[in-house]
Parts: sequence; structure tokens; C-alpha cells
Amino acid sequence: MVIVKIIKSHRDIVTICDANLIGKKFEEGKFQLDVKENFFLGKELNEEETVDVIIKMVQEDATFYIVGEESVKIAINSGLISEEEIKRIQGIPFSLLLI
Repeated sequence: MVIVKIIKSHRDIVTICDANLIGKKFEEGKFQLDVKENFFLGKELNEEETVDVIIKMVQEDATFYIVGEESVKIAINSGLISEEEIKRIQGIPFSLLLI
């Protein structure tokens, strides 16, 4: 299960994050990945439900923040991102996608 949140704004933001990473901070050199609850904590969804959200929000030209092994795997399997769009901090995969 992953945690998915849609933040309504001028350009909607979709956060998709592995549940076990919420509230944690990762640092590597000058880079930091801060998985803050107030930004990432949303609704727990399975893979199928998450793909449904991705498909819907791609049509809305949303911005996507994806953090964690499971979340990144779902995003790749859905066609949202490719392996080349993944970065890592302390081994934690993440991707930012502006559509």
C-alpha cells in the first residue's frame, strides 16, 4: 500500500509515497528528501487505485511527487515515469514530474 494525496492548487499536486517513509528525512551531501506528514500524508491506496488516480490526474496536467520503492514501481508500471527519471537520496528512490 502507498499513501496518495491530491493537493488542490493552481496546478494540482499529487503525492505518492510508501507509507513507511512518512515523517522521515533523508540527507546525502547537500541534498535532502524530507517526507513531511503535512505534505505527503493522505489516503492509503492499493496499486490499482493508485494507477486510477495517476490516469485521472495526468489528464488534469498535475505535478507528481513520488517517493519510495513501491510508489516508484507503481509509477513506472503505469507509464507515468521511466527508470531515467528516478533519483536517489540515501538509497530512497524519488521522482518529480511536471506534466
